[in-house]
Amino acid sequence: MVKLNFYDSLPRTTNFSDLARAENFTPLPDDWFIGCCDIVDSTGLIAAGRYKTVNMIGASVISALTNAMQGRAFPYVFGGDGASFAIPPSEKESCQTVLANLRSWVAIEFDVELRAALLPLQWVRAENLDVRVARHAVSAGVDYAMFSGGGLAWVDKQMKLGGFSVSPAEHVIPPDLTGLSCRWSNIKARNGTIVSLVLLPSKGGESRAYTDVISKILVLAAKLERNGHPVPQNGPPLGYPPPGLTLEAQVSRGSVPLVLRKLRLLLNTAVAGLMFWSGRTFGGFDPTHYRRTLSANADFQKFDDGLKMTLDCDTDTRNQLTELLQSAKTAGHIRYGLHEQDEAMVTCIVPSALRDDHVHFVDGAAGGYTSAAARIKAEEAITP
Repeated sequence: MVKLNFYDSLPRTTNFSDLARAENFTPLPDDWFIGCCDIVDSTGLIAAGRYKTVNMIGASVISALTNAMQGRAFPYVFGGDGASFAIPPSEKESCQTVLANLRSWVAIEFDVELRAALLPLQWVRAENLDVRVARHAVSAGVDYAMFSGGGLAWVDKQMKLGGFSVSPAEHVIPPDLTGLSCRWSNIKARNGTIVSLVLLPSKGGESRAYTDVISKILVLAAKLERNGHPVPQNGPPLGYPPPGLTLEAQVSRGSVPLVLRKLRLLLNTAVAGLMFWSGRTFGGFDPTHYRRTLSANADFQKFDDGLKMTLDCDTDTRNQLTELLQSAKTAGHIRYGLHEQDEAMVTCIVPSALRDDHVHFVDGAAGGYTSAAARIKAEEAITP
């Protein structure tokens, strides 16, 4: 019998609202490590119209680690301009190698600076913080890690101050990003606007009032079609050539010249587009089932030391949400950032199109979580 590790043994929670309660999270084992990555000046890249690149680099962290671990499950969360994760001690050396190489590769391939940090969980707990984790099953094939305890946020802050840094690799080897793609077109809001929300507890930490605010937000979202899910049930639109073609060529080309990889992808996506257009099953691939599974597997809501949501909102619900948030902020219960845009987008990791375990990271298409988080940071910088 195969022995399950800590993360494998965690139960899958199907009801997202259950995760508003602390008792549904489990502390990580004391010998684990915490890591995170983010992009320097992602706000500037957004202003330059490169948010799809920002998302792709953020997802590349998860893709590279997943492939290095040969599919062994580990808890991670996508943050728009980066990712946070936890690994057992057996994966430490491999993880350091991946992060070091990614930092150098991203600089060369995209002219972007990626930060990375890795440290023992014990150091987080020495700060009287914790990293607790749960698994939220969005479908029969996919679940996502949810985090609480304040530890991830502290590690992210320390990384941005230069702490616990993983140095870039001296010799760069193209990372294994098999499965990482961004072929789908952006998804236009169907109800009015795409709202990206980042909700954090007050600096005093999580409280009953903070939990109550989350519950009220989830009640509001429940009134929206499919809880505000921005990805239609039949999946996002697919244009040709795909808007993310060059990005996908960059992350998948290895040592192949970029132009040759783009030509190969143009052919592949043309064939895939015909299959999706026809709706017919080819060689075991059912395009209609794949689209529906994509929508079901998308991570439009998550707990990441706070609540993050990408919602397709009507005007009335948006106004109620804003009023609720502002009232709770004035009372000192929460901190929040909210960013609106016309479209959402997905970045995908698809190990196999014939299985149902493909994952899809959802974000606003014009700043999303990064812009929402930047609003919190900007307000705190001017608060005496």
